[in-house]
Formats: sequence, C-alpha cells, structure tokens
Amino acid sequence: MDSLFSSLFPATDQTAWQTQVQKELKSEGAYDTLRWHTDEGFTLEPYYTADSLTDLPLTTTQEAQKQTPGWLNAPERVISNEKTDNINLRDTLIHGADALVITLPKEPHLMQLLNGIKLSEAPVFFRFNAQTTGINGAELVRKLKAVAPYQLKGGLLADTDDSTAEATRLTADSPQFRTICSSSHIFHNAGATAIQELAFMLASLADSYDRLTNEGLTIDQLVPKTSLSVSIGTSYFLEIAKLRALRVLFSRFISHYSLAISHYSLSIHAQTSTFYDSTATIYTNLLRATTEAMAAVIGGCDVLTIHPYNAILGQSGVEADPFAERMARNVSLLLKDESYLDRVADPSAGSYYIENLTQKLTEAAWVLFLNVEKQGGFSKALATGFIADEINRSYQAKVEAVRRGKVLVGVTKFRFDESTPQLHKAAKILTGLLPDRRLAQGFE
Repeated sequence: MDSLFSSLFPATDQTAWQTQVQKELKSEGAYDTLRWHTDEGFTLEPYYTADSLTDLPLTTTQEAQKQTPGWLNAPERVISNEKTDNINLRDTLIHGADALVITLPKEPHLMQLLNGIKLSEAPVFFRFNAQTTGINGAELVRKLKAVAPYQLKGGLLADTDDSTAEATRLTADSPQFRTICSSSHIFHNAGATAIQELAFMLASLADSYDRLTNEGLTIDQLVPKTSLSVSIGTSYFLEIAKLRALRVLFSRFISHYSLAISHYSLSIHAQTSTFYDSTATIYTNLLRATTEAMAAVIGGCDVLTIHPYNAILGQSGVEADPFAERMARNVSLLLKDESYLDRVADPSAGSYYIENLTQKLTEAAWVLFLNVEKQGGFSKALATGFIADEINRSYQAKVEAVRRGKVLVGVTKFRFDESTPQLHKAAKILTGLLPDRRLAQGFE
C-alpha cells in the first residue's frame, strides 16, 4: 500500500513547490507575496515540510504539553442575586457545564449562592477585586471552607495580593483548588500581540512568585497551586501556538528554581476574547467564539469559558439571556461530542506549521520577558510606562490595519444593522492598569 501511494504521490521538496507557485502565478516573485507578516514581527512561510522540523526542539516542546486529553466546560456568570443566580448555576451544571466561573462584584452570601453545588464534584473558579468586593482571597477561602468543609476543586482567578500566601496555606488540603493566578486578559484587551501577552503574563507571575517566596512559601508549594488564565483571539493557528508556547515558557521559567517535585500539572484557563467582539451584527460573535474555542482546546487548555455572543452588551446576572448562554455552553459540547477533540492530547503535535509557530512565539516571548526582568520586573516596567507603550503601539497597528482594509466581519464588511439592545456597562473585573478596549469599537 505504501509503495502504491508513493508512486501516485511522489515526495516533493520545498524548491519544487516554489517552482510550481511561480509557474501557476506567472511571476518569479510570487512566493514572496504568499508570506504572512504577523503583528508579532516575524514572517511565516506559506508552505512547510518535514525539513522545517529538523532544527526545532520538538522533544522539549511536546513534553511540556498537556498529556491528558479533555477540558472542563466552565461558563461564567456575574453574580447579582445569590438566590436567583444559584438556580441558574445549578441548571447550567445539569445542562452540560463541568465547572463554573463566578464573578463577584460584591461580597457574596456563599450559603445561598452555592446551595446544592458541591465543590468536590463541580470545580468553581472565583473572580473578584478585593478593593470593590470588600473581601480578599483568604477571607473568601475561609467562608468557602465554612460552607464546604471538604476538599475543594476550582480556584481563585484573581491577581496575587497580600492574602494569597494565606489562601494558599489554607487550601493545602485541597490540591485541586488553585490560589495563584496570572492572567493575560488586561494585556489582550488593551491590544497586545501574542508575544506581549505571553511575556508580560510570565513577568507578572515572576513578581508574584518573588512576593510569595518572601512570605515563606516554597516554589514546591507554589507551582501546584498555579493557574494561568488566557484570552483567546481570532487568529486560529496563532492562538493554538500561543497556548502551546505558554506551557514551554512556564516549564523553562520554573526550571530556574530549585524544585523538589518532579511532576506537576499546570492548569490553563482559556476564555474567548472580548477584544474582538462587536456590537454590530452581533451574531457574528458566535462564529468568533467557536473559532477561538476550537483554538483553545487544540492548544491544550484545561478549563474553557466561552462567553455568550451578546456578553459584550454587559448583560449579566438576572439580565442574562438563557438562549445566548445555552449557545455558548453548547459550543464546548459540540467540540467534545461531535468533534471528539477531548480524546487526544496535543492534537497539533508534529504539525510542520504549528510547531514552527510555537517555537517562534516561545523564543520571542522569552526575549521580551528577560527584557522586563532587566528593568526590575513587571511592576517596575508597568510603572515606567514601558508595558503600556509597547501595547499601545500594537493596538494602534491593529486599528490601522482595519483602516487599510483588514476585514472585521459584520463591522467593516458583510454588515447587517439589526436592532441591537442598549449597551450596558459591562460588569467585569477591571484593574485600571491598562485600557480595556475592543478593536471594532471605533468602526461600529
């Protein structure tokens, strides 16, 4: 059989392919026109072969990836009324969710909110801002342990603060409840490139580890309690590679510490992007979310939050749209039950294109990360304006690309101006460190 296929489809090297391109397009420079110049500053080839893998550290890259297939379908809900939202959360778990992401705008009544929800069975991840909710991570953990006196699953999707060390110690008996989180969302929503997201998230984590080790925790206590939360944009292959590069970067990062543990399991929470969402022709957000979700699971996320197509309107809590929530929840179910993407770990391993893209992102992000460290770390680089300036340039380049003709479906092309509900102020956790933007906003 092999000889039959080899005779029908003889091996072709890259030179032969380039020659054919020039012939078909009747131009000696045709190949160069097919190269893709990315926002990240490097050039991607239109055609890769097995030879493209020769100089790549494939073993290192693939060993860093998730080894167990599958992910948790974790819809997000902003809490506005504990009793009403509890009914919705329980219904969500009955109809396809594996876990929950709960955003707390104020201090919650956990007994009402979590009534009938067992955190040893359904992981719950909490988002909050200590300054606005009046509760910090350690206080939230104490309240959780009072209403759920058993091993917890889930974690805190909140930035490290003065209470993180205590929250980590309090949950030492709950290894599947993670208390240390570094996220890319503020960078992504400000307009960062994939490289900037990776580098600045890693720099933020480095600051957190410095802070927590100074408070007496060891690196062996920190790593198993760490989760990384990442926004996934619309550039399909780039986003797959971004998540794979993140695992390589984290592995490289912790290798610089003295670790006693030989095995660890990094947890990556991925969520669909709000930066690329649009309030015009709003159903196109469904398509964006589907592409982003597929990139997230192929890239190897452990927990996936798919925002409803109308989440950009700021609807949450009792205002939430059950239809939109169900559609978002079902995207993950389709990727599992009809696409079978939960049956293989690292499905893009060995792809000539994605392996090269993973390597490019990894090395470029590491260089930028080291640059931030040379400036004294994340906090200092943020205070001097370095991080904001870098991201602002990237954002302006994205806007200029749209002005020059890059298509935003349903906004700058294929637009349908239907009646759209009034835009509410989004109930989200904002840090105020960087601007929260949307690419389509200036073109709607």
